[in-house]
Amino acid sequence: MLIHAKAPFFRGSLMLISFLVLFAALLMPILRDENGKHVTGLEYADNVFNELSKGSSYFIPGVRENLKKVDGKIVTVTVKLKKAALAPVAAMALQTAGATDVSATDGKVTFTGDLGKILASATDDSDALYHNDADKVSQKYGGENALKVASAWWYLLSPSIKELQKQRLIAESQVVDHVLRRAIEPGNNFYSVTAAKVSEHVLLMVGMLVFYVLYTLWYGFAIFELFEGIGLAMTKSKVKKEG
Repeated sequence: MLIHAKAPFFRGSLMLISFLVLFAALLMPILRDENGKHVTGLEYADNVFNELSKGSSYFIPGVRENLKKVDGKIVTVTVKLKKAALAPVAAMALQTAGATDVSATDGKVTFTGDLGKILASATDDSDALYHNDADKVSQKYGGENALKVASAWWYLLSPSIKELQKQRLIAESQVVDHVLRRAIEPGNNFYSVTAAKVSEHVLLMVGMLVFYVLYTLWYGFAIFELFEGIGLAMTKSKVKKEG
């Protein structure tokens, strides 16, 4: 018979079934978020961690301080955008930032301008998106989609780093990289997410982490009991004594 020990097999089966029942419940939209929308337990947890992550990812003040290093620095750059369709949007963003000699042909963008002002404009757009104010960005560019503008900034400035390095403008390229990582990325990635501070949700965080640990152990012990019930428990082997 497959079952060698009924007691551990019964305990393991009960634990595994209850584990699966709770797991199914977590996949059902029985919870509500802050807006009253029905969400699953996994979506709720994901939303909470996204909000907490956003609350600790506001780097704009530091970015603005770093921009002082390139204030008034005139550069001329030509880059090829990986998404050629965004070239006209990138050109518009550059012109709005005060760049001159801007051209966009077949996905290739060329511009001359004050790097400090260009990056400051990109940072302003990212700051608005971080605070979920897409209308501010859209109005700045004549009704253009705010997220499209953010993408244009990314695909423009990302290859500009190597181009500046080729010109031996290392410090300038580092500032561009800083804007990308600390302003454009958080602004675009966290758009529409409500920011929350960990200090204001300590009990919720602790509760979710404790639940995660206990739920993982729950599954582990269920498998352990089942294996013991069917005779696959690990035991210490006997040491053979030589005669």
